[in-house]
Amino acid sequence: MKIRDGWFVVPRPVPHPALRLFCFPFAGGGALVYRDWSEHVPLGVEVCAVQLPGREGRFKERPYTRLADLVQSLVPAFMTQTQLPYVFFGHSMGALVAFEVARELRRRNQPGPQLLMVSGCRGPQRRDPDPPIYDLPEADFVEEIRKLNGTPEAVLENQELLQLLIPVLRADFQVCETYEYLQDKPLSCPMAAFGGTEDADVSHEDVAAWSDETTASFTQRMFPGNHFYLLDQPAPLIQQVIAHLTGCLGQPPAAATRASRGGVASATPSGELSA
Repeated sequence: MKIRDGWFVVPRPVPHPALRLFCFPFAGGGALVYRDWSEHVPLGVEVCAVQLPGREGRFKERPYTRLADLVQSLVPAFMTQTQLPYVFFGHSMGALVAFEVARELRRRNQPGPQLLMVSGCRGPQRRDPDPPIYDLPEADFVEEIRKLNGTPEAVLENQELLQLLIPVLRADFQVCETYEYLQDKPLSCPMAAFGGTEDADVSHEDVAAWSDETTASFTQRMFPGNHFYLLDQPAPLIQQVIAHLTGCLGQPPAAATRASRGGVASATPSGELSA
């Protein structure tokens, strides 16, 4: 594993990659969520998981509470990594961050992603109908987190772990719940949007709304499961990601993928999971 530019965790560095896959975590999640993906992506693809402040190797750093501030800090790091073709994948909060990073890179006349894959997130122009929870009293906040079914009950019942996790979760929810969508021209890269068929917060129509954000091709795929389908049943999603990456490489799947050698393993959650 290698840490690159402070922001990127590379589980398996590739000496001469043809394509980089940047993976953005959900609220409360860290780079470890994507640690197994490098075992299954097509040959020549290097997985770079985005590590945000406040978690895992950056635990002592203050987490961001505004998406605009986070993007302004992230983009310079990406500008050192875009000399190769690259693809974005983000789940939930990670989808919003990936989208806004792509828009900011365009504003700075930098090469954009070849493909933007978003998951478990309503189109950015669609407002969340639920009231914000990031500033609720602690007991109420924890109860709302429990309802999302993304944080293991063992973590919620462990007061020491919970006290470490709550500040990061509050900050990440504040990032999402204070986000203000600004009208701009659609991106020019293809987009793929994914969701869980039993996600109570993000509907099929919410996922479909991402189609407004690209002038290129758009595909949508819904998978069995709730908001955290990518953790509970990761294989179908990983297979779909592999197919999209293989298309970007222009290689036939049988020749390109490590997954064909041994199947797709389950992605393991980091233990920090929520929204």
